[in-house]
Amino acid sequence: MKRNFLIMSCLMVISICSLAGCADNSQFVPLSYTAGISEVQAIAIDVRDRQIDVSVSGDDMIRIDYSASSKEGYEIAVSEDGVLSMSYVSNKDWTDFIGTQPSIEYRKISLCVPADVLGSLMLSTTNDNITIEGLSVTDSMEISSNGGNISFDGIGVGKALDISAKNGNIRGTVIGSYDDFSIHSAVKKGNCNLPSGKDGGEKTLNVSVNNGNISIDFV
Repeated sequence: MKRNFLIMSCLMVISICSLAGCADNSQFVPLSYTAGISEVQAIAIDVRDRQIDVSVSGDDMIRIDYSASSKEGYEIAVSEDGVLSMSYVSNKDWTDFIGTQPSIEYRKISLCVPADVLGSLMLSTTNDNITIEGLSVTDSMEISSNGGNISFDGIGVGKALDISAKNGNIRGTVIGSYDDFSIHSAVKKGNCNLPSGKDGGEKTLNVSVNNGNISIDFV
């Protein structure tokens, strides 16, 4: 009786996943979006369950590489005031949530930006990581991950850097000296190598984490 129940349960899961197309990676198509830096003053990416990797491009173009399917995609547009926005769009039915996530190659967003010309950068994701390599902006960066790590190497800001994570760590290096920044940090269930409050800098660094650690150095 117990064996028959287990067999029936397995058959039901297989049947549901077949109907729902669980983790059908074949549905995803690699895509790319490009824009000239003269069109864009700021970039705002707000997605779910996606890894975001940011690096410096080798030309004067902004490039976003990503994958999309008929069930999961993005709205990408440049506003009149020069904000390039990318937001997650889902057409899933309730049955599409049964099963596993798509492979990591289809859950990755790669953003390449020319160095030292972008005004502001805003990144937000859930259940995955954000990495930034060597990018500086003339104004501010806002970086947030709910359920993932945030790591960066040699990033720079003209005015402000705001970073927050939940159930993940924040680790990286910021261009400038310790005295350049007014610092405000908050940690719940974790460790931090920054003071909770320091005034006197021309720039601001606000960093917070819930259930994770903060380790930021100045270079």
